[in-house]
Amino acid sequence: MSVDTMELLAPPAPGPRQECTTVLRVGARESAAQGVVTLTLVDPAGRPLPRWTPGAHIDLVLPEIGLVRQYSLCGDPADRYAWRIAVLLEPGGRGGSRHVHEALGRGATVLVRGPRNHFPLDPSPRYLFIAGGIGITPLLPMVAEAEAAGRDWELLYGGRSRSSMAFLDELASYGSRVRIHPQDEAGLLPLAQALDAPRLDSLVYCCGPEPLVTAVEGRCTDWPVDSLRTERFSARPVPPEQEERSTGFEVVCHRSGLTLDVAPHESILDVAERAGVRAFAACREGICGTCETRVLDGVAEHRDAILTDRQKAAGETMMICVSRCRGSRLVLDL
Repeated sequence: MSVDTMELLAPPAPGPRQECTTVLRVGARESAAQGVVTLTLVDPAGRPLPRWTPGAHIDLVLPEIGLVRQYSLCGDPADRYAWRIAVLLEPGGRGGSRHVHEALGRGATVLVRGPRNHFPLDPSPRYLFIAGGIGITPLLPMVAEAEAAGRDWELLYGGRSRSSMAFLDELASYGSRVRIHPQDEAGLLPLAQALDAPRLDSLVYCCGPEPLVTAVEGRCTDWPVDSLRTERFSARPVPPEQEERSTGFEVVCHRSGLTLDVAPHESILDVAERAGVRAFAACREGICGTCETRVLDGVAEHRDAILTDRQKAAGETMMICVSRCRGSRLVLDL
């Protein structure tokens, strides 16, 4: 077993959230759209799976190719015996989606970690859901929960074409609440129409490619604080001026009893790992939440795409794979 594989299989370090790691079996596999497959994961012994809530995702640990990949749960949270995920084949990716498509057929087993939820559906009288492509996956159970709770909601769902858009049959049962916008038929999503008038009674949930998320963020600048909740496929771009002012700082690892120097070009995670401090991580891009760490003293400069503005202002935790120190010293629960 390689060092990389051992690291992938190591249990997570203590932190603000704990999650289980288990081997699950692919109980069913179906085509959901062009280039998209759904996997239904079950416990090989038929035991119930951990509970989850809409917005949660799991890690697929793929030691065969040295990768960990995050996929949103898009089934029914009430079903304790099956987890469903949908995986888009990305030819230009690092190989995670290709491995899922080619190696994880019915009956195959896979190491799974989670569930973890940094994109929860918070209470609101009204919701606007905005999905781009495979970004529909975390929103699908949110829509179902909003409908079951009798909330006012609407879904804008865009994609390249109908053939590339997953779960259209499931969404058809909601009627006019769902507005489908295949780009080859209807053009881009009508964000100006949907978002130009801020509403005090609404939460906006958006998941999709970076151009869509950035456009929605731009349209929501006049909305009440924390009205918009987003989940990204990739890291949030760091403004050049913020990157230029990055400086070195000191990190005190409270539980390990070590004090580490983090240079301007290094991450806290890299330095901690090099010093032998267990600091578990998966995406290393600030989008999965695996490396979330408690801040005991000091002020973090948040660069992740997970925490809300209120959470960042509170400064209780940080993602050590991308975030830094706003000052010269941090004390972390490491």
